[in-house]
Amino acid sequence: MAIVLKLKKGESVERGLKRLKRVLDKEGLIKKLRDDRYFEKPCVKARKKSQRARIRNRSRRGRMELN
Repeated sequence: MAIVLKLKKGESVERGLKRLKRVLDKEGLIKKLRDDRYFEKPCVKARKKSQRARIRNRSRRGRMELN
């Protein structure tokens, strides 16, 4: 899969890089590369995933109580 990004007329390189980063972020490529950098046991991955879910639910519950 190739991502081709052409600069628009009068667009600076910095702006083009911003657009490229946005596209890569939407595709999830940066996150995948960072995740694949080191091997992680499946049980450790599952533990981290459940911890993130617990934290997310805790913060949602706190917001709901404020409303």
